[in-house]
Amino acid sequence: MDFAQELAQQFHLQKWQTEKVIELIDEGNTIPFIARYRKEAHGSLDDQTLREIAERLEYLRSLEKRREEVANAITEAGAMTDEISAALEKVATLAEIEDIYRPFRPKRKTRASVAKEKGLGPLADAILAQEKDSPEPLVLAEAYVNPEKGVETPEDALAGALDIIAEIASDNASIRKRLRVVAGAHGVLVSKAANPDEDSVYAPYYDFKEPLTKIAGHRVLAVNRGEREGFLKVSIDFDRTKGMNIVLSEMLKPEPSPCTDAVRQACEDAYDRLIFPAIERELRNSLTERANEAAIKVFSVNLHNLLMQPPIKGHVVMGLDPGYRTGCKVAVVDPTGRVLDTNVIYPTHSEAKVRESEEIVKRLIKKHGVTVIAIGNGTASRETEQFVAKVIREIDAGVSYVIVSEAGASVYSASKLAAQEFPDFDVTLRSAVSIARRLQDPLAELVKIDPQAIGVGQYQHDMPKKQLEEALGGVVEDCVNTVGVDLNTASPSLLEKVAGITPTVSKNIVKYREENGAFHSRMELLKVPKLGPKAFEQCAGFLRVPESADILDHTAVHPESYDAARALLKLCGFGADDIAGGNLSALNEKVEQLGGVEKVAETLGIGVPTLTDIISELLRPGRDPRDELPKPVLRTDVLKIEDLKPGMELTGTVRNVVDFGAFVDIGVHEDGLVHISQLGDRFVKRASDVVKVGDIVKVRVLSVDVKKQRISLTMKQA
Repeated sequence: MDFAQELAQQFHLQKWQTEKVIELIDEGNTIPFIARYRKEAHGSLDDQTLREIAERLEYLRSLEKRREEVANAITEAGAMTDEISAALEKVATLAEIEDIYRPFRPKRKTRASVAKEKGLGPLADAILAQEKDSPEPLVLAEAYVNPEKGVETPEDALAGALDIIAEIASDNASIRKRLRVVAGAHGVLVSKAANPDEDSVYAPYYDFKEPLTKIAGHRVLAVNRGEREGFLKVSIDFDRTKGMNIVLSEMLKPEPSPCTDAVRQACEDAYDRLIFPAIERELRNSLTERANEAAIKVFSVNLHNLLMQPPIKGHVVMGLDPGYRTGCKVAVVDPTGRVLDTNVIYPTHSEAKVRESEEIVKRLIKKHGVTVIAIGNGTASRETEQFVAKVIREIDAGVSYVIVSEAGASVYSASKLAAQEFPDFDVTLRSAVSIARRLQDPLAELVKIDPQAIGVGQYQHDMPKKQLEEALGGVVEDCVNTVGVDLNTASPSLLEKVAGITPTVSKNIVKYREENGAFHSRMELLKVPKLGPKAFEQCAGFLRVPESADILDHTAVHPESYDAARALLKLCGFGADDIAGGNLSALNEKVEQLGGVEKVAETLGIGVPTLTDIISELLRPGRDPRDELPKPVLRTDVLKIEDLKPGMELTGTVRNVVDFGAFVDIGVHEDGLVHISQLGDRFVKRASDVVKVGDIVKVRVLSVDVKKQRISLTMKQA
């Protein structure tokens, strides 16, 4: 197979692009490095497209390998024909290869294999031949009666022969392929209640049916889970007559024969017992795979947007991990994330305890100059928020608060990593630190947590673990490398997400830093044990060294392009000092005066994309792409669900985006749902086309159910 040609067709690219991507991947380059520093080679494809190409390449290589294995197995069995060889060459999926291999695959004991052992294969062949002048099947069967082999009567012989014919029909690749397509186009997914009298969250699916071509992925996953938990019975409804017509068109000869009815009988048995149950499983697996892919995509987009939330820089933050019985844990961290103080307060206990808690919080705010309070959104969050709002009103010191999702905080605080970071803190105090830090720098803190525990997806616990881990790992890697990492402050868990850095090397970097002090240049990385030239090439551009005397070490310019960057400055009449001084505002103008980017790139011997990136970095060294996004909504007073009235307009933060809409934090304990039909005045196919996690949006209250704690919102004309 010509992989480059195949990928070029699938992704609507030029063949030279896919050839170069394959070459770069095979050389051991990481996707972030290829996306950022090899743009000329592949035509500036983005990291998402590159990942999809890499995944598809892996699939095509698996397909090719399996094709060869099957061809060898059939050849060794002495059964290879030109027809089978041609069919193998044409296949586009692994399922089609398995269809072709099915008749030759070693089988466990079946009714057909038992019949063959009794010597009934020739009888099956004679009936299947459907000769026009053939005797009746029972007459043919008389010659195969053999009590020694357990064939007592002609009827026994005929039954065995029909079992063999049924298996032949079942193994027919053409039947399966055609049936898969037609049933996929016309089948209907049906779910019924396993026990109609039992109430459950799956009640909407107790009498449910939807065409396979139209059913949304989240409904497929809901039905699957309901079936797994024993509440639903699920099947695919498909017109049996249509299915049988496909089987009979392949198995019956055009001319009638005395054996036609016997073959038809075997085909009906094959369809009901072997073929359709297998096709049904395949179609449901296919539905689930598509639903999983869509859900993983939603999860990936949400995770990307969550990780790319703008940091709250320069603030001393108080993190609160709310709780009832054991109290609310408090941690104060400085602008770099260093823990300044910890405490435990009891804002939900007696009046005396509440007053004592108020004094502790006021004292900590005054002592450390706290400007923002981050409150975890878990148990007792609402009461803690009311307590904080009251304290803020009383001190009137310009302090505001934010409700922070604490999803995954408990997972982190109980982890080995947290124990190494805070060996003297108990688990809940670590959570309070994590809550404060994830407001200061969401990316740096959330990379410490298994992405599956962050809670911005749908049915993530039902996803194939390996597939989900790979997709989310890719998202984390892309985000970390887009933002860049401070080499002298990054934790090992953040460093190991940088392209080319393994967990071992990340620990070695931190150990080197502890033993030798801060890094003073990127080149010093080469002194780190196990960080060789290839790893340096992959990671260097994504690591920032603010302590370096070379201003280019503060930027995303790769060391391999330093000479080009300096030559550009010289060509335009600038020096390195002009970068630090921010005196390059006329750089683009100078480039235009020199003939434009194409001409200057040619003069410098580099590509236009590389030159464009260098100019962008020189104009804004150390730029954090997250700073351009809207900051979280800071609040000073509390809103209760009882305060909400239909028609109220509010500003909120999108917390999660799913297939059927978006959940928005509007400052009450429960997030409100903007159903997909309420996301805009036009038809919306996917919620993620309109909103993303972290967006600040205007919403209007549609309805409030205080008893069920449900809030319906709309973004129409809000």
